[in-house]
Amino acid sequence: MTFLNTREFAKQLDSEDTLNQYQNQFIFPKVNDKRVIYFTGNSLGLQPKRTKAYIDEVMNDWAELAVEGHFYAQKPWWDYQERFAEPLSKIVGALPSEVTVMNTLTVNLHLLMVSFYQPTATRYKIICEEKAFPSDQYMFQSQVDFHGYKPEDAIVEIKRREGEHNIRLEDVRAKIEEVGDELALVLIGGVNYYTGQVFDIKTITAAGQKAGAKVGWDLAHAAGNIKLQLHDWNVDFAAWCSYKYMNSGPGNASGCFVHEKHHNDSSLPRFAGWWGHNKERRFKMEPVFNPVHGAGGWQISNLPVLALAPYLASVEMFAEVGMDALIAKRDRITSYLEFILHEIDKEVKGNFEIITPSNPEERASQLSVFLHGEGRNLFDYLMKNGVITDWREPNVIRLAPVPLYCSYEDMYDFGQILKKGILEK
Repeated sequence: MTFLNTREFAKQLDSEDTLNQYQNQFIFPKVNDKRVIYFTGNSLGLQPKRTKAYIDEVMNDWAELAVEGHFYAQKPWWDYQERFAEPLSKIVGALPSEVTVMNTLTVNLHLLMVSFYQPTATRYKIICEEKAFPSDQYMFQSQVDFHGYKPEDAIVEIKRREGEHNIRLEDVRAKIEEVGDELALVLIGGVNYYTGQVFDIKTITAAGQKAGAKVGWDLAHAAGNIKLQLHDWNVDFAAWCSYKYMNSGPGNASGCFVHEKHHNDSSLPRFAGWWGHNKERRFKMEPVFNPVHGAGGWQISNLPVLALAPYLASVEMFAEVGMDALIAKRDRITSYLEFILHEIDKEVKGNFEIITPSNPEERASQLSVFLHGEGRNLFDYLMKNGVITDWREPNVIRLAPVPLYCSYEDMYDFGQILKKGILEK
């Protein structure tokens, strides 16, 4: 499609957009009494207007039923999390029995590593990507230290080639083959938080398992953002947060996936708690743990229903829209944003460098841009003029045109504000 950098063209794209109506279902902050252009859904998604009703329902049930709400609330609390199985399974490409919600992201990855990182004297190494999100780095370091290994020996990073911003698939496969029989676990972010690169989950999973390792994924920037087929790709385990592309609210609950091939494996260790115990016998207070069949067997404590309510509001919106429609708009609006950036770069005789892959198969709803020759003052100008974006040192802005609530006209307006900010400095 041939794009144009005009308001009329952007409005035409919005008129053709089947998801355009959803923008009005979100609450936007305002700057200078105007709705902002919101590019930070890769950090925290906007609040859906429907969320408050879901929270109010729990609050009302608590007020009117108190403890009886566990069994007699409109959505009984004791099995509230089970309402996520069907919609979440479609978002991540899983069987309903393979997904659950609990805890937060790094906590869940630690718990899943109890089961799937079982180092031996000869097979103990973990492969991850260079400059993984810091929480993952701290997790790896503490896990290998707990098992008595030195991080500098046990953690193997796949590095970018000199002068390149993204990791090549052939380098991932080569590193897996190189580590070989020493490899216990491959655990990578499905979408890199800094560059926005999407990894080939299917191919990397197969390569890691061929080497005899377990393969898991941190899907913080992937869930609700890319097409996932975790079951078909034979992924061992995965976890994700819900507050980025899935708009569940700050720091909210995590989802996790355990492939069904592990559900009957009694040899897998796990940290147990009563909410992972056989549901039908849970309140008999039995002394011996009998896990729920499926991913629910990895639950530990009863779930924070007030936190899950906004998450449920979100996944039900995703069920209405469907991932295919989201991804179709994601690809188009991201391409239009890329076009706008190139056009403004030419108009201001700038030196923008988009470090996110240009191949649509290797990117999702994020463009990371080096603003060579520009400083923090440009970011500050954007923020003061109603463009909510993200700054990373030394001079990178991350732009996430989330398809549920960003419009094509937003992309055009951003370009004009960006141009003005550069020309007026």
